[in-house]
Amino acid sequence: MSHPRELDGSRLHDWAVRAVAELSARRAEINALNVFPVPDADTGSNMAHTMEAALAEAGRLTGEPGVAEVARALAIGSVRGARGNSGLVLSQVLRAIADSTNHGNVDGTCIAQALTLAVKLVDRAIAEPVEGTVITVLRAAAVAAEAAGRELEAVVLAAVAAARTALANTPSQLDVLREAGVVDAGGAGFVVLLEALLAEIEGTTVTAPTAETPVQSGPELEVMFFFHGDLGALEPALSGLGNSLVIARADETSGRVHIHSHVAGRIIETAFAAGAVSDLRLEVLPDAPQVATPRRVVVAVTPAGSVADLYREAGAVVVTPGENVVSDILSEVRHSSAQELILLPNGLLDHRQLISVERATHAFEQSITIVPTGRLVSGIAALSVHDAQAPIGVAAYTMSEAAASMRTTIVTPDDVTTTVEAAVEAACRALLAEGGEHVILLTGTQMDVEKLAEVLKVDVMAFPADGLCHLVEIGVE
Repeated sequence: MSHPRELDGSRLHDWAVRAVAELSARRAEINALNVFPVPDADTGSNMAHTMEAALAEAGRLTGEPGVAEVARALAIGSVRGARGNSGLVLSQVLRAIADSTNHGNVDGTCIAQALTLAVKLVDRAIAEPVEGTVITVLRAAAVAAEAAGRELEAVVLAAVAAARTALANTPSQLDVLREAGVVDAGGAGFVVLLEALLAEIEGTTVTAPTAETPVQSGPELEVMFFFHGDLGALEPALSGLGNSLVIARADETSGRVHIHSHVAGRIIETAFAAGAVSDLRLEVLPDAPQVATPRRVVVAVTPAGSVADLYREAGAVVVTPGENVVSDILSEVRHSSAQELILLPNGLLDHRQLISVERATHAFEQSITIVPTGRLVSGIAALSVHDAQAPIGVAAYTMSEAAASMRTTIVTPDDVTTTVEAAVEAACRALLAEGGEHVILLTGTQMDVEKLAEVLKVDVMAFPADGLCHLVEIGVE
């Protein structure tokens, strides 16, 4: 069966109708998940109301409005009618769709761009974004969509799959969710929106994911929860999603459920769709013994240009700092499919970005080890001692030692009183006063390295470095 390659104004409006219907139908379910940031049980109601306001605004359009008009009306209506934190987030998602629909129809590229823009807008709208919430689910969907190509159905399928996986993993990122045994309410509402979009494209109804639905496969988890509802219907719905299914009935409508599965997100969504879930517990089961060495990737944050080339030659994957640096890192992490990941921030990520990267990697069921490299020269020192054959804990320890043992400084225009070389020599002498045998320079200006080595009586290595925010970066070890 063929599916539309793009959505026109009418189909986008129909998606909004579906989204309103689904959010309204699952209002109570989403409200029950609402424990963060305040357990006021209104996330489902707020998202449904906001989407209703968006649809009402689109309903005021006359004639046969184009997709840009419908998208803009949905955005305006949602912003004006937004309720609560979750409603404001939803309004920014709809605004991103409108801003990405400058002309023509909504295709796969437009959806991918809209999700990426939505991450920026939501991150900007929330004063202190917290990982393990809707921002994590949204970012996972955006990264997957960007990598899925241009076909509308493929892009939305990838976004839905990634969002479901990220939603299932939110309890591992936020203590309050784990303690309550629930997933994030705002994230659940966002998944409903994506599922409604996929249903509109495929011409189906929105249902809980089935065993045949392609989603990302993660590690095998033990999933346990207490369930109130139709156990007779729940058992066959779960049986194809894992193994070791056991239902210990307290009575005919309640009991404790146990199952092992690689698709915990499907288990959780299916259970919440079928009844009331409480005391949800997830535990990673031991992996089967590995025969091959786990694949490892080192990701380094560096400015574009010669320094980036230097890191690439040393075997690192390079990400350029900027407004989208967190999403760019996560994209590289996801595309690598590596079991082991090491990040060299090189002083180019702030505290909040480091937290976002570390926690957001759980959305892809990967983890990352951050080596504390405060400058680019520290990162070079760490990368130079990386042993791909050593266990990751040992490798990261050795790299951290190398980075910590390097004393660093920078030379800026304010430090230059006569010549740049004189300023560099003075800075090197200050560092060498505490000892050292090797000097590494990253410089955007010409330097007489042999002369400097002769004067300092140590080995000096210089690498061209354009794109620095200063003249020279110096490391002594």
